Amino acid sequence: MRALDVTPHIAQNISGRSSAVDGRTTPHAGYAVSQRKRKRIEEPFGRGKTIGGLARPMLRGVEKLGFKFTLTMAGYNLIRLPKLIAAQA
Repeated sequence: MRALDVTPHIAQNISGRSSAVDGRTTPHAGYAVSQRKRKRIEEPFGRGKTIGGLARPMLRGVEKLGFKFTLTMAGYNLIRLPKLIAAQA
């Protein structure tokens, strides 16, 4: 990535092990913004796994699992809808 002059925006491992992200990446303001956006993007998938039953689905086939995923994400959007409407007002 560095050879292509691209700054990687991946999560830094700060749990005590060595991390692939070194000190050249983390001081930038864009890295902090990227990590906040990353958390926001991961939230629906985490909710789908814990509440929507996507961690261990009991379905076979791409169509059935795709429907369950769509239904789970639609439910997540309905839960978020009042907060989104209040933010617009």
